[in-house]
Amino acid sequence: MHPSASFSATIRVRIDNRPGAFARLASAVGEAGGLLGAIDLVRVERRTKIRDVAVLADDDAHLGAIVDAVRGVEGVEVVHVSDRTFLAHLGGKLEIVPRTPIKTREDLSMAYTPGVARVSKAIADDPEKAWNLTIKRHTVAVVSDGTAVLGLGDIGPEAALPVMEGKAVLFKEFGGVDAFPVCLDTTDTDEIVRTVQAIAPAFGGINLEDISAPRCFEIERRLRETLDIPVFHDDQHGTAIVVLASLLNALRVVGKRIEEVRIVTTGCGAAGAAVTQTLQRAGATWIVGCDEGGALYRGRAGLDDAKRAYAESTNPENLRGSADDLLAGADVFIGLSVPGAISVDGVRRMADRAIVFAMANPEPEIDPEAIEGLAEVIATGRSDYPNQINNVLAFPGVFRGALEVRARTINGEMEVAAARAIAESIAAGELAADYIVPSVFNRAVVPAVAEAVAAAAEATGVARRSVAAADEAPAS
Repeated sequence: MHPSASFSATIRVRIDNRPGAFARLASAVGEAGGLLGAIDLVRVERRTKIRDVAVLADDDAHLGAIVDAVRGVEGVEVVHVSDRTFLAHLGGKLEIVPRTPIKTREDLSMAYTPGVARVSKAIADDPEKAWNLTIKRHTVAVVSDGTAVLGLGDIGPEAALPVMEGKAVLFKEFGGVDAFPVCLDTTDTDEIVRTVQAIAPAFGGINLEDISAPRCFEIERRLRETLDIPVFHDDQHGTAIVVLASLLNALRVVGKRIEEVRIVTTGCGAAGAAVTQTLQRAGATWIVGCDEGGALYRGRAGLDDAKRAYAESTNPENLRGSADDLLAGADVFIGLSVPGAISVDGVRRMADRAIVFAMANPEPEIDPEAIEGLAEVIATGRSDYPNQINNVLAFPGVFRGALEVRARTINGEMEVAAARAIAESIAAGELAADYIVPSVFNRAVVPAVAEAVAAAAEATGVARRSVAAADEAPAS
């Protein structure tokens, strides 16, 4: 574990105003395994000082232990403890800000009645004008039923709301896309589909989020069939895009081609299926997926429809065995499953210059430190290791590009184009085993992805307007 801002607190302390008092506090934090952050003087009293001390911990329990250690320091009184992550969520992370100022009666009459009636009539006469005259042109709905939230599982719509708010913040910060969280108090597939269909006129796209498999497959399929705006299940396709981008760069590092490598995956749910399909579109021909029962192969008993279809499209030699068995001679391992899915011995049997993507969060399928020197390129889903595979590299730019050309859908060609744009944002001379994924704060990534996605949408006939028209009249 590593201390992280995710588990951080500001401890307000009253410290005796005498030499060495703060040093004892700092030593207590260090001995408890914490990291000191910002230290601010609040005020000076007659015999004491009030300070705010930020500390970082590994997890909730560790944070509590650090606070207890501070309480045990002679000459230090803990006045208050504020969890910085909870403070960041007070009142939510979003607000509505009008783009049109209302300062005079004239402003009011144009923004609302009576002037707005003319705009509404124009849209009624030509519904396509909604793209120019409303928020539809730059707005996405982030829709969840709260059944598969992060690693927490089925926690319900209210508990899912902070995550969906966070997703909306990332849309705006990285892609300039206005997104609104829509958390539904139903897990019924038909009801979810009807609800999203009903709200769709207000949005230029729908981002499905944290909906459990296998319902997520049917919900996305039915919405894509019935709506004329992009519907994108980020847990599937966002993950697939960034995995492909990372793999393309990893293969460049080790000098191999996607058409020739042997790929073993664990986890054949929503993300696993989408990753496999996207890799195949990009040229991969040898992929074997494994679940807790081992390899998915044609004729295996007990498979549901989704896994049966997966088996039909993969495992060209119809191999059987565990993931560890299948790693023998494999070039690439991609984990979208659970900790312990593979072993060190399994990685040791992989081909020379092996690639391991262990993306289970917060604990990867295999400890990255345990396979240093066995795999040449290692990536995870965590921010405290090199090569973090993070969906935020994909979805802001994907929707930005789709909205700019008013795409009717997001198809496989657009996803592969997005992946290649992410990969190419790292210059060939900069690629290294510990640098195959660009930083999420690399501001060149989203424009590159948006441009590639928009061009692919136009090339595949799903754009309502051309890239050239979008360049002349930006969508926001």
